[in-house]
Amino acid sequence: MLSYSSCMLPAVAALLVTCHALPECPGNTELPEIPALSQRDGLIGQSHLSNGFRGQLGSLVSPPRRNRLPWENGLPNSLDTDPRDVIADLKHRLCRLEGVLVLNEKIRKVGDKIFASNGKKADFASALGSCEEAGGTLATPMNEEENKAVLSFVKQYNQYAYLGIKESETPGQFKYINSMPLSYTQWYQYEPNGKGTEKCVEMYTDGSWNDKRCNLNRLIICEF
Repeated sequence: MLSYSSCMLPAVAALLVTCHALPECPGNTELPEIPALSQRDGLIGQSHLSNGFRGQLGSLVSPPRRNRLPWENGLPNSLDTDPRDVIADLKHRLCRLEGVLVLNEKIRKVGDKIFASNGKKADFASALGSCEEAGGTLATPMNEEENKAVLSFVKQYNQYAYLGIKESETPGQFKYINSMPLSYTQWYQYEPNGKGTEKCVEMYTDGSWNDKRCNLNRLIICEF
């Protein structure tokens, strides 16, 4: 949820950076000691104050004019709007965008997961890096419905795809890339059979899985 404090953080950070960038910030300037004055003496224009010190006092009392900083001009109009209206508008826009992507077969939504592919191919490490850079990870089906969603991209592009699964330290045993044990599998008959030589997993065009070497180019399918 958007909050007023989160919107103000950039302004606060900018303010701190600006202050530290100045040669002298308020509070860091050492002022000379002011001589004791009698009750009848005024503060400005006394003969026992040097012209230089009067100049310093004058600059403190009447600082030079400067341009107002952005955050001193009040909140922008967008922040004066009811946050609930802003959130409702964002949700509406996201739903419309999601609908367009689904219509154009760019994404598949299953439960809380969204699967997507740009049709490009890469080896396992590069495919995983591309998904993580986009804020997701490699597609990792954990039930039949999710497996079908990934399969739809495999069929659409007619290309095998890497899954977010790798062989563990024990040959023949596989786990998710987050090191958790598999809770769902769809191995092709007699697979996996690489026994330590095929550490990655690909999906065939019938939705079944096969262990495979990690240096081959396969379709990139990400989940978010």
